[in-house]
Amino acid sequence: MAITKVWIEEGCIVCNACEAECPDVFHVTDTSCNINGSVREDGVDSENREEMSALSGSFGTDLEASIEAAAAGCPVEVIKFEKA
Repeated sequence: MAITKVWIEEGCIVCNACEAECPDVFHVTDTSCNINGSVREDGVDSENREEMSALSGSFGTDLEASIEAAAAGCPVEVIKFEKA
């Protein structure tokens, strides 16, 4: 099962652990973490909490292990994902 969506819940502490683990998907800003528009169907850089845009192409399969590792390594557990 591939990851279809990734988003960031409220409470990100901008520790940069997710971007270090999976820079293709995560980009840490001054205030939170964004899901890169380059891997999203809607092309928008944001937390993806409101839009809930799906991952485009084969990113959900190709980066599945890295996304799961980033979520597991998040100290405040705000990285969420959905599989289908």
